Amino acid sequence: MKKIALTSILILILVTSLVKNSTKEIEDKIFTLNENIRSLKKEFGNVTLEYNYLSSPEKLILSQSKYFEKNLTKIDIRKIKKIKIDEDDLEISNFIKLININE
Repeated sequence: MKKIALTSILILILVTSLVKNSTKEIEDKIFTLNENIRSLKKEFGNVTLEYNYLSSPEKLILSQSKYFEKNLTKIDIRKIKKIKIDEDDLEISNFIKLININE
């Protein structure tokens, strides 16, 4: 009877330590993921702020006198071209690829 009680106590201690170690590993992974999420949220907030501020031509025109010497004008982004130079070749293409919805 004593052997059974001693064996069951040892098994319970072993199982408890295994469960404790596995939960510790899971907690460490959760902490790491939360830290990664926190930094990504901060970066996302900065990028969103930058996009919202820089994507509005009206905001740029309002602040042109403060930051720029010359007048700014609105331009259609589809008119902007990209120039690529490969050795002797000069390639001009649209900066933004247009999507045809009808196709």
